[in-house]
Amino acid sequence: MRENGVRRAWAEGRGVINGWLGIANSYSAEVIANEAFDSVTVDMQHGMVDFQAAVTMLQAISTTPATPLARVPWNDPAAIMKTLDAGAYGIVCPMINNRAECEKFVGACRYAPVGYRSFGPARGIMYGGADYAKHANDTVIPFAMIETAEALDNLDAIMSVDGLDAIYIGPNDLAISLGCPPPAEPVEPVVIEAVATILAAAQRNGVVAGIHCPSGASARDKIEKGFLFTTIANDARLLAAGAKTEIAAARGG
Repeated sequence: MRENGVRRAWAEGRGVINGWLGIANSYSAEVIANEAFDSVTVDMQHGMVDFQAAVTMLQAISTTPATPLARVPWNDPAAIMKTLDAGAYGIVCPMINNRAECEKFVGACRYAPVGYRSFGPARGIMYGGADYAKHANDTVIPFAMIETAEALDNLDAIMSVDGLDAIYIGPNDLAISLGCPPPAEPVEPVVIEAVATILAAAQRNGVVAGIHCPSGASARDKIEKGFLFTTIANDARLLAAGAKTEIAAARGG
């Protein structure tokens, strides 16, 4: 089976730099995937991406060395399995609040006997290889999103679930859940403390910690703090930022 580059980076102790796609277009996906990101995530939750668009975007990512990942809309086994069948090598699942929800999520990512994923990796086997069934359980990465006050109360219970490889902090929802505004970079002490608490719990449980960042500088800071998976904004924000910079330069601002 094709190697998962994210797993390889982690095995080498390297922090992964992840791209994020919310624009439902295979060409823009291909552009981002060609920019030396270690992995690229198709956002089917808050991005403007339905399943059919996601398939074309995963195909575009697959023309590059970047590892294809996807965030599903919710902890729905049908959506998780179908997205894996489409060739995603990892699933980011939002709003995991307790152990039972995490077990449900991880089980949908794994074939029996360790999970209940149904077999039929239509495009997954073309991307992954003929031995997909044999190695998928050890290759696909489940990322449980930690982004609520309830999840903060259940960190060890969530992160000790067998088969969970990584957690992913959603800073905006985490801040809102803690009664704070949702800035791109956490500034409220309670949110900063919560992020540190989540990171410590991940390290304690042998789970990789990931987080969404507003910039490359923020991503570097988080890697230096111990995060091994960081996302830099998303395609729409990078496009807007680039346009803003060049317009300002053209106008002499």
